[in-house]
Amino acid sequence: MPDLVNEKLDSLKAKAKAIRLDIIRMIHKAGSGHPGGSLSAVEIMVSLYFSKMKINPLEAKWKYRDFFLMSKGHAAPVWYATLAEAGYFPKTELDNLRKLGSILQGHPDMKRCPGVEMSSGSLGQGLSVANGIAIAGKLDKKVYRVYVLLGDGEMQEGQVWEAAMASAHYKLDNLCAVIDFNGLQIDGLIQKVMSPLPLDEKWKAFGWNVIPVDGHNITEVTNALNQAEMVKGKPTMIIARTTKGKGVSFMENRAEWHGKAPNKDETEKALKELEAVV
Repeated sequence: MPDLVNEKLDSLKAKAKAIRLDIIRMIHKAGSGHPGGSLSAVEIMVSLYFSKMKINPLEAKWKYRDFFLMSKGHAAPVWYATLAEAGYFPKTELDNLRKLGSILQGHPDMKRCPGVEMSSGSLGQGLSVANGIAIAGKLDKKVYRVYVLLGDGEMQEGQVWEAAMASAHYKLDNLCAVIDFNGLQIDGLIQKVMSPLPLDEKWKAFGWNVIPVDGHNITEVTNALNQAEMVKGKPTMIIARTTKGKGVSFMENRAEWHGKAPNKDETEKALKELEAVV
């Protein structure tokens, strides 16, 4: 597959900028949320929703759609901002993050929010659900693809590795997973809490096709998604190296911004930095 043309790439970068701004605004307004791992996943989400996946925002349950699951459900703000940017619901709805009765709960709720295929938040479950959807597609002879985003700290969950074995065993080549490999979790560096490294060798040993990328390079991520679709007989894991809190200087590579809302001054500073991005 060819690289993205400049015009398309500029459009995707503009969407990434808009989504980052929305993440900061909505978490500040809510007074709680998870900015660090939302900001790190922006280019991954933009590549999926605006360059790769077959979707129909006007018909969220469109029968020919591809599926996306957010296994690291605490990063809901990046998903909500992406869904709003794609047109699943009005952007004004982002002001209602974490409000009682809102469609945008603290963790994704498939019964409330258009475009959300799986309620998530309890880490480790997303790949298992993705397996089920991928197997159903094989049985029903449907051509949709299934994508799932996992956190690197989530690799400490045993269910992930049971699911990994199943994905390879059933040769789920219609499944592509992405790890947001930002190196930090709520308690600090992943290798200090309980190291899941080396991720590439582990996933290869479990029978997966593995593609490492710069997770903030939209062209690299999109090309990897295209490569994954060409692989037959095994699932693909894209290991996307990212920066926690990407785009906001005082949040970058800081574990304390895993789950903390910026105050008024911090929000103004963050928005000013993000607005300056060309």
